[in-house]
Amino acid sequence: MVARLHSATFAGIDAIRIEVEVDVNRHGFAGTAVVGLPDAAVKESTERVRSAMQNSGFSFPRYKTVINLAPADLRKEGPAFDLAIALGVLIGDGGILSERHNDYLIIGELALDGRVRPVRGALSAALLAREHRLRGVIVPADNGREAGVVDGVEVIGVSSLTEAIGFLSGELPIEPTVVDLNAVFAAASNYDYDFAEVRGQEHVKRALTIAAAGGHNVLMIGPPGSGKTMLAKRMPTILPPLTLEESLETTRIHSVSGELPPGTALLATRPVRTPHHSASTPALVGGGTIPQAGEVSLAHFGVLFLDEFPEFSRAALESLRQPLEDGRVTIARAHATTEFPASFILIAAMNPCPCGYFTDPRRPCKCSPLQIERYLSRISGPLIDRIDMHVEVPAVPFTELRDQREGTSSAALREQVTIARNAQRRRFASDSRMVNGRMNGKLLRNHCVLDNACETVLRQSMMELGLSARAHDRVLRVSRTITDMNQRDSITAEDVLEAIHFRRLDRRM
Repeated sequence: MVARLHSATFAGIDAIRIEVEVDVNRHGFAGTAVVGLPDAAVKESTERVRSAMQNSGFSFPRYKTVINLAPADLRKEGPAFDLAIALGVLIGDGGILSERHNDYLIIGELALDGRVRPVRGALSAALLAREHRLRGVIVPADNGREAGVVDGVEVIGVSSLTEAIGFLSGELPIEPTVVDLNAVFAAASNYDYDFAEVRGQEHVKRALTIAAAGGHNVLMIGPPGSGKTMLAKRMPTILPPLTLEESLETTRIHSVSGELPPGTALLATRPVRTPHHSASTPALVGGGTIPQAGEVSLAHFGVLFLDEFPEFSRAALESLRQPLEDGRVTIARAHATTEFPASFILIAAMNPCPCGYFTDPRRPCKCSPLQIERYLSRISGPLIDRIDMHVEVPAVPFTELRDQREGTSSAALREQVTIARNAQRRRFASDSRMVNGRMNGKLLRNHCVLDNACETVLRQSMMELGLSARAHDRVLRVSRTITDMNQRDSITAEDVLEAIHFRRLDRRM
């Protein structure tokens, strides 16, 4: 008898429907074969399934059993097919007399004692089931809340093979998992950090507020201990809350990458990724034989903080150029091309020289001019061009450090960000994801019109600082954001001057 069940594999963050066919042939020679381009983890599934069935009180057929994963020309990887294969074997052998399996997409890894372990990509699998108008999904209990955020799909969480069998046979009713999205977002709306805890550095807070308001990338340069890391960690506290659409897309990336903690329903706060400077290029932007998401994709709709920026390898830094420009990462392999979303705000931090004290008035710098030049040259001009704002972060004076008054709070800064984001939402009504930092040439011409005074300021600055054409566009984008924060319709010369102030490091770099 041939049993057919629905399951899924993954390409990037998208789930692909897989039909698991199991043929238990009582007239063939004994043996089990898995076909359909399986990887090693899928081939080994038969031994896990055999032990799980036997330890759950069921016998594995002693006949010729063929397990086919269709379509046969698509490579299958991972242990998520275990549960579907086990149920298919039982249905094919007559152990389950029910047609309920036709209505559900099934994923789950089996332990040898029959427990169902969590797997990656449950959210994408639930979205796939809804797309194909299936009644629901059967997933590991630990993945139930993750899949339960998808509306219109029954999510049946099972903790063992026995439970799955009981549900399909109709002997064990299991209530679908339901998630209250409002409660999830409300619980995640509070942050442990606040900009009020940062002493001094008000001009840096201003720069980060502009960056949050317009989705701009920032490079902070200052001596050790000046608060660069402290400031960067508080960036999400002033960003707008994630929308449901953004949260679903971010959660899918983390789920498929195995970064979502068990029992988590949604990522309701913007992610912050802080890879070490020893990270390889594939770790940063994604890669591998079977392409996996990198740090830039895990920071999607959030913040990517790269501390000790020049210490990253040159290849890793140059690989950032495409995602910074396009908001996505394309990984090409011989058999397929995979695309991951990567729309993030880059915050990079570096010292002004190898010893770190070139701009510190309290400590002498021990670096020669040649050493400083070599240190700064580790970051290429094209990469610097793609960073909208360059901010100097000086050491905090003792008087500010000991001041008992709190600095500007995240709530106050977030109000300014909200004003600017609302203006952009009205301006880019046809594209809810568009922000000033990602305007193309056509949008720049339409929304960044300059009067004579602005033209004069911009022309003189470009000549004196030697700004590139890309830097020219960055200045316009930042100017537009400053104008939005000031609740004005037209860009003024003061807005352009402030934006140019954040490009003053071009000459040094």
